[in-house]
Amino acid sequence: MDALRRRQYNNAYHKQTCVSDSANPLTRLARRYWHIVPLLAYAVIYLAWFGYLEKNVVSRYRVIHVALDDYIPFCEVFVVPYLLWFGYVAVTVLYFSLHDRDEYFKVFAFLCTGMTIFLLVSTLWPNGHHLRPYTMPRDNIFTQMVAALYRTDTPTNLWPSIHVYNSLGCHIAIAKSRRLQKHRAVQICSLVLCVSIILSTMFIKQHSVYDVLTAFIMAGIMYGIVYHFNALAGFCHNLTNRRKQKPEVSQRA
Repeated sequence: MDALRRRQYNNAYHKQTCVSDSANPLTRLARRYWHIVPLLAYAVIYLAWFGYLEKNVVSRYRVIHVALDDYIPFCEVFVVPYLLWFGYVAVTVLYFSLHDRDEYFKVFAFLCTGMTIFLLVSTLWPNGHHLRPYTMPRDNIFTQMVAALYRTDTPTNLWPSIHVYNSLGCHIAIAKSRRLQKHRAVQICSLVLCVSIILSTMFIKQHSVYDVLTAFIMAGIMYGIVYHFNALAGFCHNLTNRRKQKPEVSQRA
């Protein structure tokens, strides 16, 4: 009798849910993509925090410089992969949020943890560099793009390089994705773009070698936490499963 009642309840619950979802497409959409909301909230917090740092950390900061910086030439053409970084990160996160929720949780944990560490470092230990050329050595479309970048982005809040760290995080996610294993061209293009972005940070004098190396170290540590131990993504996966559970059926007659 209890089994029959439970089956009837489940059928009624399923029909009610289907009717409710079909009658309210916004509810269905929210249930399907709820996992994107924390990312959007974090983006607002990050941009506000970073904007505050850019406006207030402009004079008093620790100068970052290593000897190897002086041997790296200025090469303006690398401004192209540097700017492609914005699309690279956005497309990667969007793809996994829509097509592979497990990988999305991993890349979300990877990127947001590193970006938060970067904000804390920039707040508690203001930093910057003096690597930018005083005058452009040439006049072409690429040097004009670099000059425009310099006007909008101060040479402060650099360590560790988020351009490098996020590029590594995105390529790791693409390389580890089971869905993209059969798309070798995508993975190869991701690798080429990732390497180009990393080099661009130094060739257009946006970052010191020190920023790049410390970004690699932080990415290595986060790779072990997110992909080897899988702790953060496992927590998000369990949270998703709990949201899908149905209410319990009373066992009383």
